Amino acid sequence: MTKLPNLPATIRMMDRLEQLALDTDEPGKLSRLYLSPAHRKAVDRVTGWFREAGLTPALDAVGNISARFEGTTPGLPALIIASHIDTVRDAGKYDGNLGVLAGLAVVEELRRLGEKLPFAIEVIAFGDEEGVRFPITLSGSRAVAGRFDMAALDGADADGITMRAAMEAFGLDPTGIAAIARKPKDVLAYLELHIEQGPVLEAADQPLGVVTSIASIQRLAATIKGEAGHAGTVPMPYRHDALAAAAEMILAVERIANGRKGMVGTVGIVHAEPGAVNVIPGDVRFSLDLRAPNDEDRIAGVNAVLAELNAIAKRRGVSLDLSAGYEEKAALCHPAIQEGLAAAIRSLGFEPIALASGAGHDAMSFEALCPMGMLFLRCKGGISHNPAEEITQADADIALAAMLAFVRALDPAKLRI
Repeated sequence: MTKLPNLPATIRMMDRLEQLALDTDEPGKLSRLYLSPAHRKAVDRVTGWFREAGLTPALDAVGNISARFEGTTPGLPALIIASHIDTVRDAGKYDGNLGVLAGLAVVEELRRLGEKLPFAIEVIAFGDEEGVRFPITLSGSRAVAGRFDMAALDGADADGITMRAAMEAFGLDPTGIAAIARKPKDVLAYLELHIEQGPVLEAADQPLGVVTSIASIQRLAATIKGEAGHAGTVPMPYRHDALAAAAEMILAVERIANGRKGMVGTVGIVHAEPGAVNVIPGDVRFSLDLRAPNDEDRIAGVNAVLAELNAIAKRRGVSLDLSAGYEEKAALCHPAIQEGLAAAIRSLGFEPIALASGAGHDAMSFEALCPMGMLFLRCKGGISHNPAEEITQADADIALAAMLAFVRALDPAKLRI
């Protein structure tokens, strides 16, 4: 049996994850949305931990917390180790938060051992990855990577509060967002530890996986207009039931995704009007999330879905409007980072499992800026975005040891290949 690393930083990290889960906007549930009161509490808590580690944290114009651990010479390019501290509603403790606190733990362990590296390490806690509150995702990492769309500031939450107004109420200055972008010469690479959010590692009985790529994603909003009518007086052949049409469309999404290798399709939101028990639904809106391992398969799958949805609408005598939303190309992890992570895992006596990520991550934002890579950690049952998220301290210990082995062996010259 492989001996566990037993790092001093692991217990502290696990305790911090428990403390961070206390910062919530919903008592009894972990719901920490971007720029909310709970986000402010989390910012203050994480800032305090950065200071305890001997770092000098800063809160930027978009709400990210960052701190730098210098290398052998001040001013060297930095390896960014990061993730996010916002959550979905009724979330688990580890999605995003683990990656932030693991980055901090790596720095603390290096400081404890008196080690300096031939590059700096910058730990970042992104404020918004999930995109739950406003109609944009990855805003924190996109700002750092120089990809933030300033038009997103005019997007509003469910209460009509724009992102710009929420930032200003939080004490941030949106006019400073452009200055957040890192210059390529100042960034060596990007690394993120994240729970797998799937069952592959558990099935393989291995604690860690090396991410090869992050899925190509497209989201759309569908609006169906049929004809409302009395539930008892309109015969079935004469109906233009928007909800029945939507049901057939949703099943078509499932069928098409099932028939294409690696593709997944999800309808997570359905809203029917007028919403009365004795009225035929006349208007329906539903969300559509389509993903595939690469852009070509995603585009082909989306086209197949759209063709089928339009055919269903025509056959049922309803109108269908499809508006494009979030779209992200597949992101490929750098070969040298994949190789370095795999070597670090093997050095600990474990077998690295190569995995493509079906979920989006902050790492996607950095593909065009610098070499990027991700390490996945086994989670119980593959459950995520759920209070039942669970990892073991033993696996977390192995993950920290692997990250330390990776940064110690990282050769900046190989990242320029």
